[in-house]
Amino acid sequence: MRLGSRSPNEFIQLLNQKNESIQKSYLSKMTDLTKMFDVKVMMGDSTITEQKTFDPKLVTNYFQKINDYLQGWSLQDVSTSNNQDIRRVFTKFEIREGNYLLSGHLSLQFHVLLYYKPIQRVIDCQKELAVIVDSTKNKEEQLANNSDQIVLNKLKEMGYKDFDHQKLFEVFYENDEFREKVFTEIQKDAGIDFQKLSEEKNKLFAELDSLLLETYQTSSILIDDPRLVAGEEGCLLTLDLEFIKNNNREGLFDARKIPDSVRTNILKRLDELEIIIKS
Repeated sequence: MRLGSRSPNEFIQLLNQKNESIQKSYLSKMTDLTKMFDVKVMMGDSTITEQKTFDPKLVTNYFQKINDYLQGWSLQDVSTSNNQDIRRVFTKFEIREGNYLLSGHLSLQFHVLLYYKPIQRVIDCQKELAVIVDSTKNKEEQLANNSDQIVLNKLKEMGYKDFDHQKLFEVFYENDEFREKVFTEIQKDAGIDFQKLSEEKNKLFAELDSLLLETYQTSSILIDDPRLVAGEEGCLLTLDLEFIKNNNREGLFDARKIPDSVRTNILKRLDELEIIIKS
């Protein structure tokens, strides 16, 4: 049974009031932890601007502190999921009272926006890449447009005079070593080491990736499970009470049969949780 669900039972209504109070405290805390601040970033065109972000580490530390204070609960480590530009920090916890299981789930879901660090090296990498691209573009186009004839001419220079286009295809398809040898000779004549330049481009792209700067966006609102799954920004706190029967969890049960001692302990656990949430 998800706390917050409508019920005529007085005890469940009391739990719902506790749940609402805990949710308000949680939202207030998360609003404070996700306050936005300005950070300088560089756009792809080298323009430097300011972007708003927050620090997800503060939320991770907060969830970890909650886990540290939840004595007697079974805890799930604070985790972060990464699905393209959407991330989620979350933790789960549960405790059994008699034949009833009280469980909780805390989450923050946010979007990640990528920029470059506002440093000169980003511009230098982009310039070096532009030089490589410009220096190879014409030669690559020339080789691509006249590849067969260039290869045949090179083969003639190497002493192979009886090749036609069909024979060229057959030999190149069957003999990798021969094909590489011919292309190496052609690249030497072109005055450009395409393999070396390709490796240099890959290194520069990798360096640019290392210079990316993540910024984070979320909303200071409470969301539910469907909105979480749909990828909406916001924070979530859910509390569930289930009946344990034959080691199976049942969400539907008669709340009137909950023993008084179990009711007292469940209320005590929620009071403790609210104190921890507020801290």
